[in-house]
Amino acid sequence: MKASRIAAIGLVAAAALWMGSGHLFPPEPEHSNAAIRTSEAETKKPFRVAVTEVAVVPHTRKLVLSGRTEADRKVTIMARTGGVITELNVRRGTRVKKDDVIAVLSDEAREAQVVQARALFTQRKTELDAKRRLIDTGALPRLELVNLESQFKAAEASLAAAEAERDRGVVRAPWDGIITDVPVDVGQAAFSFSGRDIAQLIKLDPMLAVVEVAERKLGSIHVGGTAEVRLVTGQTATGSIRYVASMASPQTRTYRVEVQVPNADGAIPDGITAEVTLPMKAAPAARVPRSALTFSSAGDLGVRTVGDDGKVAFMPVGLVEDEPTHMWVSGLSDGAQVITQGQDFVSEGQRVEAMPAGDATASAGN
Repeated sequence: MKASRIAAIGLVAAAALWMGSGHLFPPEPEHSNAAIRTSEAETKKPFRVAVTEVAVVPHTRKLVLSGRTEADRKVTIMARTGGVITELNVRRGTRVKKDDVIAVLSDEAREAQVVQARALFTQRKTELDAKRRLIDTGALPRLELVNLESQFKAAEASLAAAEAERDRGVVRAPWDGIITDVPVDVGQAAFSFSGRDIAQLIKLDPMLAVVEVAERKLGSIHVGGTAEVRLVTGQTATGSIRYVASMASPQTRTYRVEVQVPNADGAIPDGITAEVTLPMKAAPAARVPRSALTFSSAGDLGVRTVGDDGKVAFMPVGLVEDEPTHMWVSGLSDGAQVITQGQDFVSEGQRVEAMPAGDATASAGN
């Protein structure tokens, strides 16, 4: 009983002591706690990021398309008269110059017709000269002169026709080029009415690189621009845009663009796959590292920048051109401080410590 009484007195004393503690040790004021928190925040350093100042400049964009090479000229040389092929001076791969003799057809009395027409021409000319003197002296009526001149002109035309027919028996190259096919041989007959093919000729200098351009890109391409051509064989060449179509292909709704490439040695063949890089009109753009690109919380592509107040901002950008290590983008202002390291660890409105990218890399290395 005595122990219970002592325990009860102890509990009453503890309760009284707890209730009086509020008067003996009053709580600290709220403004004091706020001051402590502010002091702690001030001692915490802002997050450090690396930035690069970008410049907005006119950038010539490039359009890379797959196409093919195409000979500047192609022609099938045909017999223009009848006869048997008596001489064939070319084979596949033969290089010819303009007016070189490719083949000769049998005479078929064409030379005899020329001799006959020349004899008649000489006779009419002699008659005209002799009788013109008589007409001038009045021995013959002047009306006779008109008849003589008409006969002379007819003889002259007959001689020209006979010579032209004779010359058709000699097949010549219309321009410089390379023979790609000879479907005939000596002894075969050729007939003018069937248009017998004698040889196929192509011109490889200049060579054309042909691509098809979509209508959205057409306005940025102009004749005279310099283009780069890379062949599937590894060969490279530089050419100029010589033709941009004004009418779309009915099937693909694309426009034909031809790039003229020098090919004096014939090293570039016809019909080979080629990658053509076309220059487009310049547009304002800034060059930023690939690592600087990120996404906003809404999923927009852009970069994070640091303003003059040291706060982070998100700037959406548009892609202009892709490079192996950098990107050309639109939407940035000249002189913007783009975060290149640490952009994924900060958020918009956060105050950060910005350091030039080179200095930040050196600090990280140390």
